[in-house]
Amino acid sequence: MGMLCLASDGPGERVVLGPVTAGEVTASNVVSGHVMRITTGAPLPSGADAVVQGQQVLSSFQKLGPAELGLMASLGLTEVEVFRKPKVAVLSTGNEVVNPGESTRPGQIRDSNKIALKSLINTHGFEALDLGIAVDSPQDLQSTLSIGLEKADVLVSSGGVSMGEKDFLKPVLEDLLGATIHFGRVFMKPGKPTTFATTTINGKKKLIFALPGNPVSAMVTFNLFVLPALRKLAGFPHPQLTRVKAKLPQAVNLDPRPEYHRVVLSWKSGEAVPSAVSTGSQCSSRLLSMRTANALLVLPPRSDTLNRIDAGEVVDALIIGEI
Repeated sequence: MGMLCLASDGPGERVVLGPVTAGEVTASNVVSGHVMRITTGAPLPSGADAVVQGQQVLSSFQKLGPAELGLMASLGLTEVEVFRKPKVAVLSTGNEVVNPGESTRPGQIRDSNKIALKSLINTHGFEALDLGIAVDSPQDLQSTLSIGLEKADVLVSSGGVSMGEKDFLKPVLEDLLGATIHFGRVFMKPGKPTTFATTTINGKKKLIFALPGNPVSAMVTFNLFVLPALRKLAGFPHPQLTRVKAKLPQAVNLDPRPEYHRVVLSWKSGEAVPSAVSTGSQCSSRLLSMRTANALLVLPPRSDTLNRIDAGEVVDALIIGEI
């Protein structure tokens, strides 16, 4: 793309006309003080005697970082239309869950999920709204969920989506809030009970991600499902996690389900791909397996012909932290 102009005008600001595209004939002439945008293959309108090659400074869906903001300032652009960042409401569920600062009685656990999920949301530049802890009752769940759906664009909960007698979340979503559940089981490890639903509040579509109660499952499924959705709502052109190749220094046994294995990626001198070191036991309740992890290995399910990935093999990995 370029700009048709009059060379005698010299440098300065111009009124931009056009564009003229290939196969299009325009009756307009280029006159002093004006330029006309023209694309490759387009016929040249009369009046112009020079073409200045154009260069795109910014494009639609481009993230505005320091350099982009500096370019805007240099061009005198003080306002542009952008995507609004979605607001995310976060909720923990369960009679057994208490706040981190409280003492625990037998059968109780401190709520690690909400603080971890809020931190993930904030780390990626989104606003988190704390809905607290809802006990296992349909009435309390309905009340808390309704508040969150009124105030936020996306609601993220943890717990209450398995097959227990007091796992009321799905019935409350469907029967009391009129939500549509799009899926409620995922063939994966960890994160099998992950549920996704949508509903409409005051004419606006709301997204609901009901994540498992196990801490690792909640964090893994946030990265795989919630984060890409938030990025998509915020206008990211490529919202999915970055995928790279990684080499296994040790053999890894496969699970019957596709597994997202927590690892630490690091590069060794002279190596073309990073090495992926497991964070140890992959039990979904063992939060230590997420402590240093910066990637998730994407492992296939075990089959009759493949029951492990040998040392030295290269597999896909999804980046979830700093390398």
